[in-house]
Amino acid sequence: MASTAEQMARNMNFGAFQKATELQKRIWFTLGALIVYRLGTYIPLPGIDAVALEELFKQNAGGLLGMFDMFTGGALSRMTIFALNIMPYISASIIMQLMTSISPSLEQMKKEGESGRKKINQYTRYLTVLITVMQAYGISVGLEAMSAGSGGVVIEGGWFFRFTTVVTLTGGTLFLMWLGEQITQRGVGNGISLIIFSGIVANLPSAMAGTLELGRTGALSTIFIIGLFVMAVAVVFLIVFMERAQRRIIVQYPKRQQGSRMSGGESTHLPLKINTSGVIPPIFAGSILGLPVTILGFSAAGSGPEWVTTLSAWMGRGQPAYLIIYVMLIVFFAFFYTAVVFNPHDTAENLKKHGGFVPGIRPGKNTSEYLDKVLTRLTVLGAAYLSAICLLPEILMSRYAVPFYFGGTSLLIVVTVTMDTVGQIQSHMLAHQYEGLIKKAKLRGRN
Repeated sequence: MASTAEQMARNMNFGAFQKATELQKRIWFTLGALIVYRLGTYIPLPGIDAVALEELFKQNAGGLLGMFDMFTGGALSRMTIFALNIMPYISASIIMQLMTSISPSLEQMKKEGESGRKKINQYTRYLTVLITVMQAYGISVGLEAMSAGSGGVVIEGGWFFRFTTVVTLTGGTLFLMWLGEQITQRGVGNGISLIIFSGIVANLPSAMAGTLELGRTGALSTIFIIGLFVMAVAVVFLIVFMERAQRRIIVQYPKRQQGSRMSGGESTHLPLKINTSGVIPPIFAGSILGLPVTILGFSAAGSGPEWVTTLSAWMGRGQPAYLIIYVMLIVFFAFFYTAVVFNPHDTAENLKKHGGFVPGIRPGKNTSEYLDKVLTRLTVLGAAYLSAICLLPEILMSRYAVPFYFGGTSLLIVVTVTMDTVGQIQSHMLAHQYEGLIKKAKLRGRN
């Protein structure tokens, strides 16, 4: 006899989607919000010469500024009101999570439940404003430096230009932060992730066109281009496999006598993902590198000191210094975020409280140590997988000057966000069908 889950899976069709009006409203709201975001990436900052700026960004397109521009959906290279995108908010979230781990007061606030979470979110917003103001001021100064070196990026510099740039960029980031929260609450999927996702996908056609153009002119061979696309497909399969891979730890519950009835005695499993941290480490690593590299890139393009130009060259895409720092940040955030989302001690205590145990392992401290050992080994594999996925396109771009950057970090974000969003859509559809399937099951039981 088919289970309820199998009956739900068979009824997952387009007809069921048409009946799920609430889900349709959520999807339309999400699409509308993302369209508003994309329109904002074409509204330029006041006082900028777009032609001169485009020429300067072409000269620095191969550096890390190009990768940062990829996350903003081209808003940075066009120097629009969303040039900083949502990255300052992500940086603020990183700092607050680090502070929560080392500050007893913030840790206690986190344990207060909903009220504590709201306070921490409020502090994160305040910190976002501070980081955005700092980055926006750095960009305004960098733009003036580039204007002094080339004559023409900033139409009229000075404190008024810096003030308007800081206010505009700060307002744009805060609006995106609010828009992401609205998508999460009233739409489908995680709003912050979807904003980054839409920015990356928007650049995909131009990246593919640039690769094909290099093939047409003979800069890249046809075999190399075919191999590049095959590699991208293989990376997609690898990402899907690794994101779904789990280590299932068997958990046994003893039988219990409740009156005249016996309950319990069943065996279940505790799933531990190989990549528990998900797409967070590459995003956090890119966000941390974004501020210093952006300032260095702008300063090196202008009349900055020689050491700034040298440091900017070391931090260029594919350079050893950049690769080493990038991998170190990915590994650090992989372990850090895993420790944030999964606490072996709390999990072991909860199992002990409900009578559950891992076969062959004593409940309590021994179970906690065993879970920590397994999780550490899985995180090592997950961090190595993330590092390999993110370094592969960097090496290809530095060695072969491939503009097709739809790989590594960007591909990881796109695939992961797509899987999460599709999973949420399926959850909404299952919830919509659940009541009808239960009614059908009851009628069949009566018959």
